[in-house]
Amino acid sequence: MTQNDVTPTTTAPGTQDEPPTADRPNRSTEGAGKPGPDRSMEGAGQSSPNRSTDGAGQGLDRGAGSGHGAEHDDLAGSADASGAGRATGATEANRAPGATVGTGAAGAPARPLRTRRLPVHWAWFVAAVTFVTIIGAAAFRSLPGLLIDPLHREFDWSRGTIGLAVSVNLALYGLTAPFAAALMDRFGIRRVVAVALTVIALGSGLTVWMTAAWQLLLCWGVLVGLGSGSMALAFAATVTNRWFIERRGLVTGILTAASASGQLIFLPLLAWIVEEHDWRPAAVTVALAALAVVPFVWLLLRDHPADVGLKPFGSEVFVEKPPPVPGAARRAVKVLLSAARTGPFWLLAGTFAICGASTNGLIQTHFVPAAHDHGMPITAAASLLAVIGVFDVVGTVASGWFTDRFDARRLLAVYYALRGISLLFLPMLLAFGGPSVRPPMIFFIVFYGLDWVATVPPTLALCREHYGEDSAIVFGWVLASHQVGAALIAFLGGVARDVFGSYDMVWYASGALCAVAALMALVIRKGRAMVPAVAGA
Repeated sequence: MTQNDVTPTTTAPGTQDEPPTADRPNRSTEGAGKPGPDRSMEGAGQSSPNRSTDGAGQGLDRGAGSGHGAEHDDLAGSADASGAGRATGATEANRAPGATVGTGAAGAPARPLRTRRLPVHWAWFVAAVTFVTIIGAAAFRSLPGLLIDPLHREFDWSRGTIGLAVSVNLALYGLTAPFAAALMDRFGIRRVVAVALTVIALGSGLTVWMTAAWQLLLCWGVLVGLGSGSMALAFAATVTNRWFIERRGLVTGILTAASASGQLIFLPLLAWIVEEHDWRPAAVTVALAALAVVPFVWLLLRDHPADVGLKPFGSEVFVEKPPPVPGAARRAVKVLLSAARTGPFWLLAGTFAICGASTNGLIQTHFVPAAHDHGMPITAAASLLAVIGVFDVVGTVASGWFTDRFDARRLLAVYYALRGISLLFLPMLLAFGGPSVRPPMIFFIVFYGLDWVATVPPTLALCREHYGEDSAIVFGWVLASHQVGAALIAFLGGVARDVFGSYDMVWYASGALCAVAALMALVIRKGRAMVPAVAGA
């Protein structure tokens, strides 16, 4: 029996199934032996899953008997079986975690459904597991900026060469995301994420034995890039789209903030390890953190609300789990070609590319070495990045709340404009502060943290408005542009430091790009709200 089967029915006294009780879901029973779609056969003494939608015994499965049934999850009802009396009961909107619904093979009795009432919807448990998973995977995101100086000293590699490996990582992180979203539709979220975490651990662990720059490109650039791309924001988008109808903006903000929470946890730790014990133990720590999350994913994550017999959070109707979608790569490319014929896609991709350039590519990769150029200790600079992670959580969750209530386009314009203004002041703040951390720098860190990935909830909301059920894959392609922008700045920032001897030119150029992004956001046209398809509608 699988998790996707239909809820077993309540049979009349005298049959093989358990007697009906008030806490068991109540549906009409029939004894004709005729199977419904994807349901077990009815035989002598066996019950057939039959959900009545018209209140008159006209269910999905028809047999010789007659009955009156309730809606799938919402209505209390009664089930009449010929010559077997009446049993009444009430179903529950929220079923127990891990409760499987379904019947066995033809002629086999169905497993009784556990009906313990949950205090909260199971979607929030899935969101919590996703949050912890992204936190664990965030360890690898914290390390690149800490490796530039140690690798430069040990191997005498140029900052441009090290930046190239980081840029390959960031580019693959983005380019893998849309295919990962399609793979999740094909093979399920749990399998894809578990494999991705294992690949991240493998790539990070192998770096401790590298002796040449191409090995850095292979391990940290390719392997970690591919694994991290499958753990990208498309993962959060897929979970949100499947499990939530209401509170999507809030959940998107919370899951997006998980990456920042991971930075808060790992950045100071990894900076201390690099400072005190070299970079290799830090790489091993990243590998172990990724592996530690795999059991949580495999044991607790579920692909779809139908797997546990639930409606999505906020939905009025039950949504059947769609069948696996074959041809994941073909579908991802097809969705891209379709979206590329629309103007909003290019505007969203362009603004998000600038978002990636000004966050992952710029601050996350180059802030620590830039602050170190002015005499600030690596641990102090890494701690400032961790503070960005603290306020990123606040800013992103708040942005999700705003996205549920205000125009997403105007929110994006405000976020990008404020980010650009703050970057123009950063060179002065670094020169003024020197090796110490002064209040103006703290103000910049707090402000930048609030704005860090506040752009994600409104960007994802606009993808939903324009692209509906394909929004997770479209957002994956938009995220690809985010990481391509980040990759360009990660590489060009290192080159600029080698050529000009400072990062000042990079800060100013990025501030100007943010102003362009603010203007682009304002010209995105409004889309119509898309409602997920409901099975049987």
